[in-house]
Amino acid sequence: MSPHSPTPPTGPTGPTAELVDFAVDLTSQEILRRAQVMAALGPDWDPIEVLRGEEAAYELLYSGLDTAQQRLYDDLVAAGVLPGSGGGRAAA
Repeated sequence: MSPHSPTPPTGPTGPTAELVDFAVDLTSQEILRRAQVMAALGPDWDPIEVLRGEEAAYELLYSGLDTAQQRLYDDLVAAGVLPGSGGGRAAA
């Protein structure tokens, strides 16, 4: 049984496709997206306060560790797996 529309030959004897310049300018869509994000955040959004809250949450996450947990945490910080206190986080 043969296919209804066989694959056309390619190469010098087959049909050739010409490259067409294709560009899409997404500037207006990006501006609209950013405006919508800012509108969704609302007028009371305070990025500095958000960063302070993230820092407080990070400190709380690693507080109260027992000796073994603290040792493991220190090893992970030394290995660069976790950032140390004030090291590399945006709120630091």
